This record gives sequence, C-alpha cells and structure tokens, in this order.
Amino acid sequence: QSVLMTGLGTFAMVQECVQCKEEMYVARRPVFQLDIDVLCLQELTHPTVAIPGDVKIKPLNYKWLSRATSFPRHVVEGCVQETILLYSFQLRNGQRLAFVFKDIGVLSCKDGVLCMRFYYDCVTRLEGKASWIALLYT
Repeated sequence: QSVLMTGLGTFAMVQECVQCKEEMYVARRPVFQLDIDVLCLQELTHPTVAIPGDVKIKPLNYKWLSRATSFPRHVVEGCVQETILLYSFQLRNGQRLAFVFKDIGVLSCKDGVLCMRFYYDCVTRLEGKASWIALLYT
C-alpha cells in the first residue's frame, strides 16, 4: 500500500526482481517519490523515483491518525498540512533541516541533494527473505 502526503510526496513499497548469480530474487523495498513545489527545490537536486502504475496510492488516513492520537480529525489534518508548509518554507529559504518520520526514515538534504534515507529496521521489516537485496537497492 502507498500513502500520499499531499504537498510532500508518496511513500510506497515496490517489488523488484534481481538476478544474483544463478538465482532470481524478488525484493520488496520502500521508496519515496518527492512531490514538493518546484519553488522550494531551487538549487537542490533529488533522486527521481518512479512508483509503478499498478501500485494503489491512498491519501494519508487522517481518521486513523485522529484515533491514534486522540486529537480531533481537523486538528490532525491542520497539523500535518502546517508541518508540510513549514518544511517547504524552510527549504525555499535555504534552511536544510531534516524531516524525521518515526520508524521510517529521514528526509534530509546533504550536499544539495534532498532525499529520503530509510532506516535499516524499516527496510528489513518490509522484506524478510531478501532483506540484504532490499537494503542494497534502497
């Protein structure tokens, strides 16, 4: 399942076939497709990630977040939107802060490249059998 965070990007899990010596492995790995306003990305480069067309993308589930945090849905929605706007504003003004996603990874800017770096545990949780391949390709 993929999740769209409007104004920031899409988190998805993709499957890739990898040929290693005489064996074929199918590895699942997380990807992040950036979708920030182009004005915010001036002077920055970012990896181009393509999410296959057959992957179902759903919007962020504010109802679930509301239940998980005990805050009303409109408050959760406002917080998420304001956080994304603030991060975009900081990028546009040359601030290169890291955006941390608990248990997932960090969206960070290093040497002018804005990219998502997934935590080891996130990758290995998604892929149990071919985790070493998923780690290499993530």
